[in-house]
Amino acid sequence: MSVIPLQALPIEQLRQRSSTKWRRYDEDVLPLFVAETDFPAAPAITAALTRAVGLGDTGYTPPDPGVADAYAGFAARRFGWTVDPKRVRTTCDVMMAVVEILRRVTVPGDRVVVTTPVYPPFFECIPEAGAVVERVPLTDTGTGWQLDLAGIEAALVDGARAVLLCNPHNPTGTVHSRETLAALADVAARHGAVVISDEIHAPLAHHGVRFTPFLDASPVAAQVGYAVVSASKAFNLAGLKCALMVTADDATDAIVRSLPDEVEWRTGLFGAIAAVAAFSPESDAWLDAQLAALDANRTLLADLLAEHVPGARYRIPDAGFLAWVDLSDLGWGDSPARKILREAKVALHFGPLFGEEGRGHVRINFGCSPEVLAEAVRRVGSLN
Repeated sequence: MSVIPLQALPIEQLRQRSSTKWRRYDEDVLPLFVAETDFPAAPAITAALTRAVGLGDTGYTPPDPGVADAYAGFAARRFGWTVDPKRVRTTCDVMMAVVEILRRVTVPGDRVVVTTPVYPPFFECIPEAGAVVERVPLTDTGTGWQLDLAGIEAALVDGARAVLLCNPHNPTGTVHSRETLAALADVAARHGAVVISDEIHAPLAHHGVRFTPFLDASPVAAQVGYAVVSASKAFNLAGLKCALMVTADDATDAIVRSLPDEVEWRTGLFGAIAAVAAFSPESDAWLDAQLAALDANRTLLADLLAEHVPGARYRIPDAGFLAWVDLSDLGWGDSPARKILREAKVALHFGPLFGEEGRGHVRINFGCSPEVLAEAVRRVGSLN
């Protein structure tokens, strides 16, 4: 059965929002940089938060706000993954979860592998935990990207103690295969390392692409892995602050259970309320409608770039609403987003922030209306 795509809100209405996307730049700039989407909230989330505000339900988050059970149901429906709610703890956000887990599984000075180009906060959260970033770039296959398992193993042989995985990958939108994830788990196990898998974009795998949770990739992955997840990207809830730390083994669960109670107290009550609504079956249709809109936009972007920015190189992502676009051939410098912002009044994410491999690149957020996306690409094309 076909799904009617979700419609983005009118830009005049969006400019009334007070979030970073709409307040960072002046109104003559089209903002396609930070990972916020332009769609109306899922009705179940709106209803849950409206009820909470009406009740004055603005206190502390309870020990069991229902998020673990809601996520277990969501994971079963959407990924075919059995999650034990008793092996789930919440905290403020995914990066905070990463930091707290790293503090338990590494000691100061340990190296942690990241697969560049990668989400810029990875470069900050690892030092925050007292560890050191070890870059092992993704391998460009000519048609996509994949983990450099040999490079990761070499880093672990040389003493790195953990891998911070982005699954699905930001900014490329790559969804790693079950076989690749299982192989990564085997590499980690051989060298006594752990894998922390940031799966914040997991609900946004596109039609025909099978997302595999790292902990479900193999029995070994369940033993060496930690998953950090949130409804924030798929349901545009970044401001409400709720993330989950998920384990699938007694030993890893004991590590997460050893974290201070304060880590869990940081969970926002509104974030927990919204997450329960997001992960409920009631929000599945809304998520499917958003995915239909994003699917149309990810292919529309390819057509728009071919027409207006023919020097751009872009691979349609497997997941999410973020596009990794190589503008190196245009001669606009290491960070072409700066020229684009200054001269075309379009805000894109700066490629070099994702690592050395981001030179000449931009990241484009296509979680918007087709009209806004088309206008943004036309503006970029006018600089040729």
